[in-house]
Amino acid sequence: MNFALDLAVIAVYFVIIITIGLIKGRGEKTMEGFAMGSRQIPWWAVLASILAAEISAATFIGTPNEGFALRNYTYAQLAIGTILARIIVSYVFIKPYYDYRVVSIYEFLRIRFGIVTRNAASAVFLLTRALASGTRLYVAAILLVLGFEMVTGAKPTEIQELQIYVVALTFITLLTALYTAVGGIKAVVWTDVIQASVMFGAIGFAIYTLLHRIPGGWDVASGYISHPKFWDWGTTPNKGVWDNVKNILESEYTIPCAVLGSTFVTMATHGTDQDMVQRMLTAKNHHKSRLALVLSGLADLPIVMAFLTIGILVYAFYQVHPDPNLSMKNAFPYFILHELPPGVRGLLAAGLFATAMGSLSTALNALATSYTKDWYVPFNPDANERRIVRAARWSTVIFAIVLVTIGSLTAWARIKNPNARIIPIVLGIFGYTYGSLLGVFIVGMTTKRRGSEWGNVTAMICGFFFVSYMSGLHRDVYFLITGIKMSPPPDWIPTIEFQWRVMFGTIMTYAVAICFKTPESQVEVATKHIEETEERGKAKE
Repeated sequence: MNFALDLAVIAVYFVIIITIGLIKGRGEKTMEGFAMGSRQIPWWAVLASILAAEISAATFIGTPNEGFALRNYTYAQLAIGTILARIIVSYVFIKPYYDYRVVSIYEFLRIRFGIVTRNAASAVFLLTRALASGTRLYVAAILLVLGFEMVTGAKPTEIQELQIYVVALTFITLLTALYTAVGGIKAVVWTDVIQASVMFGAIGFAIYTLLHRIPGGWDVASGYISHPKFWDWGTTPNKGVWDNVKNILESEYTIPCAVLGSTFVTMATHGTDQDMVQRMLTAKNHHKSRLALVLSGLADLPIVMAFLTIGILVYAFYQVHPDPNLSMKNAFPYFILHELPPGVRGLLAAGLFATAMGSLSTALNALATSYTKDWYVPFNPDANERRIVRAARWSTVIFAIVLVTIGSLTAWARIKNPNARIIPIVLGIFGYTYGSLLGVFIVGMTTKRRGSEWGNVTAMICGFFFVSYMSGLHRDVYFLITGIKMSPPPDWIPTIEFQWRVMFGTIMTYAVAICFKTPESQVEVATKHIEETEERGKAKE
């Protein structure tokens, strides 16, 4: 089979992305320019960048797989919470970040509470973001593994499959790190605009092709949709109240989960994660930032619906055109390789790489920014702007190596456990820690005199252990170490699904942190900082 045209399309994509990234971001000599684009990015470019960051390779492959496996749209219910959360974040979180003029959002915690809280939150972010971004990075190479099998006619051995993953991840990550390290956030945002365009084009081509390849089109495909189609309350009429509550907490996609669990997840990812917030702070003011953020939420639902539709259409296609070699866990990539014509196949592959590079570039830039502002600068107070920017660029490269390592280890784990589902793995990682982050930020945003240094750290630890226990992490770790399964909890105690983890962690962290009072000296520090920031802003005007 001829792949020359596909390779040409992919090569053109890489050339365009690298060129734009290097041109748009060149010449940045200050940390605010490197990390914030001097806060001069148009709101529509921020919007595109948010979408590109959200839709990772795990989404590009994982969401169609959810549609393929479930054959309904219940996963899309979670978009309800993402919209509600963005409205909350835009009106509660964004303005204080602009008022405090922060580059790393964890600087807000330093000003509000002190250095210990800032360091604890930054460390949680660095560790969690590296793990979350690294684990989803491997998804971009799935297409290449299937391509190897298609070209050679033989399934790769475990070692060959791992080698493909490692080479592909290294190539994609180094290219992304190149323009991210050189150009900073400007390179990230403007390449995200191109990557979002490629991704949307790929989605459109996929749906169009599938509808035309299925006899009867959507009328036939819709017959394969299972019930419930859209809404699932997670309740059963003949069960008691607690049994229904327990079932909801142990279910992945329900209306209560969409309204509550998903809202807390998105508040954490879009309000306390440097990865996502950093691009919002590149807008000219908090009004433009709010606009981009809320519109990105409204765009989420049709995007998720489109990805789920692809999964349902792929299922319908293979019911009409059975293929004994179909990879059930990677049905969409299999369809791309085996059913699409040359050129279009290359476009879909470029769309997959675009999602991977879009989310990867934002993660690298955010990790580098947080490390530089929260750790390098405090320990190198005499460093000038040139040294600080250089440190940010080198840390970008170092984090790229870290993510490749994590991605390769994840690929090996997936090779050994091929039945693992992508979406729960990716979302599950930050569920253990981001509730602790969100709880402390909410205390800082909604109060002026509650929360203290060690009170916050205690609260974050309590939030982590509470979620770990409720989700059964201790049982999983014990089994991993000893090979022996622990006794399950009593039937009346629920084991919460990954979408609920952030909510439970937030509630526990907030409940503990609010018990401690902020020292009056720290209240004065925060008040003085805001006054000085306002004066500098007026002077510039």
